[in-house]
Amino acid sequence: MVDPTLKNRTITKIKEAIPVLSPRLRVVAKYIVDNPSDFGLDPIRETARKAGVSTYTLVRMAEKLGFEGYDELREPFRHALVSTAAVVDQREWLESLRNHGDLGQVQADASVNTMAIVRRSLERQSSDQMARVVEMLLSANTVYLSAVRASYALAYYLHYVGRMALPSLQLIPRHMNSAIDELNYAGEGDVMIAITFTPYSRETIEACKFARDKGVKLIMISDSDVISTDFRAEETLVVSTVSTHHFGCYTGAMAVIETLLALLVKQGGDAARRRIKSYEDLRKDNNAYWIAQKKH
Repeated sequence: MVDPTLKNRTITKIKEAIPVLSPRLRVVAKYIVDNPSDFGLDPIRETARKAGVSTYTLVRMAEKLGFEGYDELREPFRHALVSTAAVVDQREWLESLRNHGDLGQVQADASVNTMAIVRRSLERQSSDQMARVVEMLLSANTVYLSAVRASYALAYYLHYVGRMALPSLQLIPRHMNSAIDELNYAGEGDVMIAITFTPYSRETIEACKFARDKGVKLIMISDSDVISTDFRAEETLVVSTVSTHHFGCYTGAMAVIETLLALLVKQGGDAARRRIKSYEDLRKDNNAYWIAQKKH
């Protein structure tokens, strides 16, 4: 009987070993951590192809971790295997889309993929971890939130809504500064949320390293637990970004952010509800003002 905790313990062992692994073995480590179900399911040659390494490198990885062979390393993943394939009812609207030519097929495939990554992303978040993240955020002196390029849209939305429940939330960088400039006065008691996906932003990685050096606690929202060997986050909310086009699909990340916002509002209590009501009243007053102006 395989120990049911062995898969998680093996993943933890891999993460701890990453800083001392060779570059090729780091590639294998990252692949296993990011794709545990595929690793448990695929034969060694297919895993080597997907990871972009040789079968010999996979065997070396097993030996490096103290396993007798590759099959012994893979067995805990096979035992705990949960298919990452989406369970999506092939409803009539999907079949209807597929019957409308090439674009209909693309739309149907994208729709199925979107529903799948939302489900996979939400399933990966344990209630214990989400509770820890919310507690870290609510107890922080200041919460810095940083992202660049396409990830910035997610960060902007999280900041726009999140500040209702979390007044200490600051979106960085501001005013054409760098994130590091904004973190100059950060320190112990502060928390930073960083959002980045493959290929990981150099600016965000540098900001994370700088923040950790200053004693700031770090929460990552990313597509992997293995982002950099130069720092480790207290918590990483791992989401799926699998896409049917050439760029990452961020609906899974948005779903997790929505869940985080719901928890923050709940834990924010009456104070959060008062801030939300104040904001809604302000919008109503502003709309009434412009309606009156148009009448004149």
